[in-house]
Amino acid sequence: MLTQWECLLKNLGEWQGSFTRVSPQGEQVEDTPTVVSLAGLNNHQTIRQIVRYLPPDQAVKETVLEYSSLNRSTLFFENGAFSQGSIQWGPFSEFGAELGLIEGNRRLRLLQLFNKDSQLAQLTLIREKLANTDTPERPPLTLEQLLGAWEGEAVTIYPDWRSPETYPTRLEIHHEESDCSERSNKGDDSTGAGGSDRIVQQLTFGSGASARTIRSTARVNGSILHFDQSPLPTQVLLLPDGASANCPLHIKPGHRFVLEVGWLLQPDRRQRLVRSYSDSGEWVSLTLVTEHKVTTGS
Repeated sequence: MLTQWECLLKNLGEWQGSFTRVSPQGEQVEDTPTVVSLAGLNNHQTIRQIVRYLPPDQAVKETVLEYSSLNRSTLFFENGAFSQGSIQWGPFSEFGAELGLIEGNRRLRLLQLFNKDSQLAQLTLIREKLANTDTPERPPLTLEQLLGAWEGEAVTIYPDWRSPETYPTRLEIHHEESDCSERSNKGDDSTGAGGSDRIVQQLTFGSGASARTIRSTARVNGSILHFDQSPLPTQVLLLPDGASANCPLHIKPGHRFVLEVGWLLQPDRRQRLVRSYSDSGEWVSLTLVTEHKVTTGS
């Protein structure tokens, strides 16, 4: 089993890409080309991280950081996926986290930030590829790509260093039957960019007597899925490069919540990284889900 530091080393290299600032409504606010370099020093005992911001027609901005250990707000998986961020949510304070996935020569990172009123303030989508590689970016994610049944495996790790847990998962996403019938009667089998619809999502994790199932519904409005019938309303944004962002719109005391990034790697293969918080706002776990589509949906 790799150490956390060895997992970090999976991210070494020069990563070329951009930081794209996105509003809570899914609108692109700003896009800044970037180069992020992570290099090992002293036989990889120290990491030097250089971030260069290359805004068009402006001076280059550069930040340099060196570190030889990881703080307790950060966890890594053996494939290099990671998350770092706030270990405790509380009212009247800024809050947020970064979630990062890695696949071959590409990385996808997502930063979700909440303001002092505990409202989602902005997201930053970071799409990167290793220097001297030409792996293309994936197309923007669509709802149709998510419809169907997905089966996979989840690995959960914990900030208190207890043993990881591995368990099966099943995710089913489909249109509500009444909406399907209505669209069929109208001769329409798709949701327009400005249209509205509802979907049903059912997530099962674990097996046997310990299995748990969560069922929820969402209103679809273009590239936003509004899960608006739960005590803590959340939304999923469908983003460029096959990405998705899942988080509450407003964090409230007494409610569990998650910050999540998803990445459609192939039409039938997807990863999700989930940072979970308790009803007291404490960061309790980080879960990496790798899932494959087993049936298509409607």
